[in-house]
Amino acid sequence: MADQPKPISPLKNLLAGGFGGVCLVFVGHPLDTVKVRLQTQPPSLPGQPPMYSGTFDCFRKTLIREGIMGLYRGMAAPIIGVTPMFAVCFFGFGLGKRLQQKHPEDVLSYPQLFAAGMLSGVFTTGIMTPGERIKCLLQIQASSGETKYTGTLDCAKKLYQEFGIRGIYKGTVLTLMRDVPASGMYFMTYEWLKNIFTPEGKRVSELSAPRILVAGGIAGIFNWAVAIPPDVLKSRFQTAPPGKYPNGFRDVLRELIRDEGITSLYKGFNAVMIRAFPANAACFLGFEVAMKFLNWAIPNL
Repeated sequence: MADQPKPISPLKNLLAGGFGGVCLVFVGHPLDTVKVRLQTQPPSLPGQPPMYSGTFDCFRKTLIREGIMGLYRGMAAPIIGVTPMFAVCFFGFGLGKRLQQKHPEDVLSYPQLFAAGMLSGVFTTGIMTPGERIKCLLQIQASSGETKYTGTLDCAKKLYQEFGIRGIYKGTVLTLMRDVPASGMYFMTYEWLKNIFTPEGKRVSELSAPRILVAGGIAGIFNWAVAIPPDVLKSRFQTAPPGKYPNGFRDVLRELIRDEGITSLYKGFNAVMIRAFPANAACFLGFEVAMKFLNWAIPNL
C-alpha cells in the first residue's frame, strides 16, 4: 500500500474542510431536496398517482412550482454545519488512524482505515443531527403546502420551544446508524482508490487533481450505497408528527416494509447516486484547492 498522508494543521483542516463542505452542499443540495421529498411523500391512495413518480418528476415539479430557490430550500442549516462538521470529520479519521498506529510510519490495512472512518462518523453525529432535522423539515414543508417555519433559525427556535433539546436532536440514533458504517466505507474507498490511482514510483500526496476528484466522487457513491436505507428511516422519523413512532426506528422500519415493501428503503436512490459523484468531487476539489492556497499563503499556520 502507498504511504499514508502526512498530518496537517488543525486550523488548515478546519478552513479547507469547511470550504470543501460548502462546495459539496452547493453542488449537491438540489438533489438532496429531491431525495428527501421522495423519501417522505405519503403513500398514494388507491387509484391515484403518487405525488412524485420519480427523481426527474420531483425535480421538474419543484422547479416549476417553486423556482430554482425551491431546490435550495433548507440549505442554510447544512451550510452552517459543514465547516465544523468537516473539520471534526477529518479530525476523527486522523485520530482513528493514529490510535491504531504503534509508530507514526506504520501503514494501516483497509479494515483499519474502515474503523478509523467509522470513528469520524461518531464524531460528526452531534453536529449532523440538528442540521439534518431542520433541513428535512424545511425541505418537505413547501411540498406539503404549509409554512410553519420561515427559515433555519425560526425552525430551530420553534423546535426548542415545543420539544426542548430532544426535539432538535430527534433522529440521533438513526444518524449514527447511517454515518458510522457509511463513513467507514467512504474513507476506506477513498484511500483505496488513491492508492490504485497513484502511478508506480509516485507518492499518494503527488496524485493529480483529476484523479483525486474521481476517487472522491466514487467514494461518495460507495458511501451512499451503505447509507441509503438508514437515511430513509431517518428522514421519515425526523419529519413525523410527535408520538407517531414511539419505538423509534423499529416502528418506522415496520411501517415502511408493511405498507410499501422492502424497496421503500431505497427511495431516492437515483437522486442520491446522481448527486453523490459531483457533490463529493466538488468537496475534494474545494478541499485540495483550499489546502494548496493555505500552504502557499500561510505555510507555517
